[in-house]
Order: sequence, then structure tokens, then C-alpha cells
Amino acid sequence: MSAPTRNILPELEARGLIADVSNRDELGAAMAAGNVPHYAGHDPTATSLHVGHLIPIVIQRRLQLAGHSPIAVVGGATGMIGDPSGRSAERNLLDRETLAANVAGIRAQLARFLDFDPGPAAATLTNNADWFEGVGFIDFLRDVGKHVTVNYMLAKESVRSRLEDRDSGLSFTEFSYMLLQAWDFVVLSRQHACRLQVGGSDQWGNITAGIELSRKLGGPQLWGVTAPLLLDASGEKMGKTSTGERVWLDPARTTPYAFYQYFVNVDDALAPSLLKKFSFRPLAELDEVIATHDADRSKRHCQRELARDITRWVHGDEGLRRAEVATRLMFGGGLGDLRDADLDPLASEIGCTEVTRGELDAGIGVVDLLVKSTLCSSKGEARRLIGQGGVSVGDERVTAVDRSITTADLGTESYLLLRSGKKHYRLIKAV
Repeated sequence: MSAPTRNILPELEARGLIADVSNRDELGAAMAAGNVPHYAGHDPTATSLHVGHLIPIVIQRRLQLAGHSPIAVVGGATGMIGDPSGRSAERNLLDRETLAANVAGIRAQLARFLDFDPGPAAATLTNNADWFEGVGFIDFLRDVGKHVTVNYMLAKESVRSRLEDRDSGLSFTEFSYMLLQAWDFVVLSRQHACRLQVGGSDQWGNITAGIELSRKLGGPQLWGVTAPLLLDASGEKMGKTSTGERVWLDPARTTPYAFYQYFVNVDDALAPSLLKKFSFRPLAELDEVIATHDADRSKRHCQRELARDITRWVHGDEGLRRAEVATRLMFGGGLGDLRDADLDPLASEIGCTEVTRGELDAGIGVVDLLVKSTLCSSKGEARRLIGQGGVSVGDERVTAVDRSITTADLGTESYLLLRSGKKHYRLIKAV
């Protein structure tokens, strides 16, 4: 992959990663001239980031590859309040212990996406609690509050939309969030020479407030870049499954397989734009992928390439391999040349029932095993399914209800795959 030019605003725009830019020509010239340190903030509302956080992270990674130093800010202070931007209701306030655990989890995750090793564009990780700790209310009003008018804040969409909602309204706590984020930008410009803030389009009001505050305090010219929000086909924010569960970046909360499947199943119309946003492959190569996709969308070529690229980035080569193995099993593939080491990490994702080797040596009736593994709710159901040709062990269809399953059926050292119908399956492990 060839190194991009320092001014990557045209590249970001071509990939659909720009909604708004402040002083675009000036920012582009600064990028072309040298390193533009930039930051994105993440409030620690959970121990893990989720899919919705990936847009500012991918922008920061692209900027870093172009020679610009990223600053990742974990909002240990602002996380205690909650940003009203893009929300219809106030966040629950977190206690300090929960907040500390969340900060630690997010710190660890960010280190996977940005390069913190020493170098000309090394990333920096910081916590805004470091500069808010010990700041008194009166001091903040005097040093910051007097420079930003209420009229200016009320004009921001993130504030105005909440004020117009008579049911939820906007607390003073949330109203003050804009000032806190603006002060973050000013402090980072002083301490880390940060000149640019990136975020989702719902952050535009907060970002421009920081730019304005720096100007009024006699600080340097600051800039802002926002990206369009990730929206699904219905216009809702992406990042939740059909059951309403978040798609987390932590593999313990959303497995690599479930993460992979989320992107395999995105809408046909959304897949090309998401591929351009999240893949680090050249645009010309992605255009070929999209052309193949458009020729026959039923093959979901674009979705598969998207799922591969983003899963590899988030979960690494091993996470992608596990996701693809699980996908292959789900859609009718056999164990092939897999070994126990390949299947052990997948047991919880696919579903696994343990039996003793002694039981397998003696032989277990397939009807009993279907019930034991919960693939069938009763022996009668198991017999009917076998009679309909809907049960298989590995790649072999079961045709007799008195069939015994033995160690000879193992597909690896310890596993065999039992299927019930087209979509239900269970790993059976000999222990």
C-alpha cells in the first residue's frame, strides 16, 4: 500500500468520511506542510467501544498513516456527565468505580487501532480527568464560561433539539458539556500542539465551540472535521443487532463470528459505502469489488469483503480466521482439515455438548445425542427429523434411527459436528 499524501482531505472525502470541515483550504495547507496533531474523544460509558466509535478511529488511523499524530482522549471527566449530542434523553450518571473500569477497558482497546510506538507520528493516549481534576466551579466559570455566550450555545443543534423536546428537556449538567469539550480542545492545543478535532457529525457543535473558545482566548487557529453518522437502511444509528444488542469491539462481548456476521448481513445498498470507509485497500481496488458486487448482489461479494477487512482490523488475523471457520460450519461446511486447536475457541460461539470418550467408545444412539445436545426437544422429534433426512454427522446424512455415534465419527481429535435441519448444529466434544 503506497503512502498517502499528507493532505488526505480529498482521500477522506472520496471514502465518504467527511460531512463538515472548518476552513478546509487552510487545514489542507497545514496538512501538506507538516504534522497536524489531532484528537478524538471517547466517553467511557462502557468497558468497551462499539461499532459506532469506529468512524473517528478510522479517520485518526488514516491521518496517522499520512504523518499526523493522533491523540486519543478518554473522557474520565466528561464521562461523568454525558454528551447530549445526538441523544434524545439524558445518560445515566456513572459512579467513580464504574468509570475507572470503563476507562481502563477503552484505553486497552485504543492501543489496538493506533500506533503508540515511538516515531514521528506516534499516538498519545490521555484522560481529560487529568486537567479537570481539582478545577473549581468558580474558576471554570471565570476562565472559560465568560468567553462563551448562552446565545451561542443555544444556537447549536445538539442543544436546540433537546430544548424543543418538552418531555425530556435538557439538564444544566448536559448543557455544560459543550464548554467542557471546548476546554478539552484548548488544553490539548496548549499541551500537545493539537490543532484538529475529528468526530461524528453530531459533534460539530461541540467542535466548533472549541474552535471559538481558542480564538477568544487568543490561542492558535484550530480546525474540525466530522464524518457522517453510520446509519442503517431504516435511518437509525448502526451498531446494534436486530435484537437490539450492541456490536462491541471487545471479543468477550461480541464474538469475532458475531461481529463478522453483522457486516456480512448489512443492506446491499450500504455495503459499498461501508467498504470504502473501513477498508484500507486503495480506492481503485475497492471500485473493482463494488463493480463485482453490483453485477450480482445476491452473492453479497461486497459484504463479504467488508466483513473480512473490518474483522481483520478489529480482531486480527486469528479473529478473522475463527469467524470464517464458524461461518463455514454454519452454512453447511464440514470440519475438513481443522484440528482441536481450531475449534476450542469456537465452542462457545457454535454451541458444544460434551460426552465422555467412554460413551463414544461404546456408541451413543443418534436419537439420544440429538436430545442431549438440545438440537431436538424429544426423541419423537429426533426420529421424525431423521426420517425426513434432516440429520447429519459431519458430511454424512443419517438414514437410520438406530444409528450409533462412535469415536470413528470424530472429525478432529475430539470433535464431531452434528446437524439438525439446515441451520441448526452443535459441536460434540469427547472429553
